[in-house]
Amino acid sequence: MPEKLVRDCLARMRPYVPGKPIEEVERELGITDIIKLASNENPLGPSPVAVSAMTKALQDVSLYPDGNCYSLRKAVAKHWCVAEDELVFGCGSDEIIHYIALAFLRDGDETVQAWPTFTQYETAATLCDCQTHKVPLKNYTHDVDAMAERVNERTKLVFIANPNNPTGTMITHSEVQRLLARLPENCLLVLDEAYYEYVEREDYPDSIKWILEGRNVIALRTFSKIYGLAGLRIGYGIARPEIIRHIEKVRLPFNVNSVAQVGAIASLSDSDQVARSQAVNSAGKKYLYAEFDRMGLKYAPTEANFILVDIGHDSVWAFKELMKRGVIVRTGDIFGLPTHIRVTIGAPEQNARFIKALEEVLA
Repeated sequence: MPEKLVRDCLARMRPYVPGKPIEEVERELGITDIIKLASNENPLGPSPVAVSAMTKALQDVSLYPDGNCYSLRKAVAKHWCVAEDELVFGCGSDEIIHYIALAFLRDGDETVQAWPTFTQYETAATLCDCQTHKVPLKNYTHDVDAMAERVNERTKLVFIANPNNPTGTMITHSEVQRLLARLPENCLLVLDEAYYEYVEREDYPDSIKWILEGRNVIALRTFSKIYGLAGLRIGYGIARPEIIRHIEKVRLPFNVNSVAQVGAIASLSDSDQVARSQAVNSAGKKYLYAEFDRMGLKYAPTEANFILVDIGHDSVWAFKELMKRGVIVRTGDIFGLPTHIRVTIGAPEQNARFIKALEEVLA
């Protein structure tokens, strides 16, 4: 293909690299009994109520899904006490990130984000031929004052993953309030709250409060993490109606499949799903903290379902060695952290197996 047919912005982009699938490791190494602690998936899986509902829904997959997510919209609106026209649904919340960029970014506009953070913010901006300003984290956490300093008249979007990926750290309500006070009227603050339900601290921001006040805030949530529906790809955004209307204009038709919609509704109806997952995550976090302390390893305190830990060795080497032992984690080199690995908090037996394998690798 002639290079002149390709958009210039693609030269500045790198494809997203997901966590290594179990099947790929099985093919490469010829081993079985593998645990994946690389992609922040819920070790408990989806709610049994959701599994039952989705199984029944399979008989109707010959039909197109409800493009407006009518029933799901009502369920989510009731769950969060928001209006139905304050919601937009996507094939994962990362799709909504791209829709936000398409709806609000013009050539020459700019975005601000932290670094390291979720890579799809920069990808969305680059696809729109916009510049991204990346502000280094401070103590593994967003430096909101430094981010505010990078905002200018061309800044249209500010992205904050809260809790942040890959560090698991969070910023408080007062910190977001301070940032909001410094943003111009033509700038949107996107709060990516994929790990919202795992947060244990009481000073976590109430993003919906700002939305109901009419502020320029978009909150992103997902069913991939605590609800265990990562394979179905379903997320949503919350914002005031006039913001949602513009995002809806660029949303692809039938972008959320019918089984995902049914599974998400059923997940919300299972009142114990979140509590079960929170309990397993909290216990696993305490266990891994204690083991890392025992091993003398430094880590970032997390409010998510993963921990970023500095193992003091090349993360790519450690990743390969752990894979030989049937444990898949995430390397830190892609985030500019060459001696760190990110490990998902798993079930108790998975956490113990990871620690045993890590001790063997670092011995």
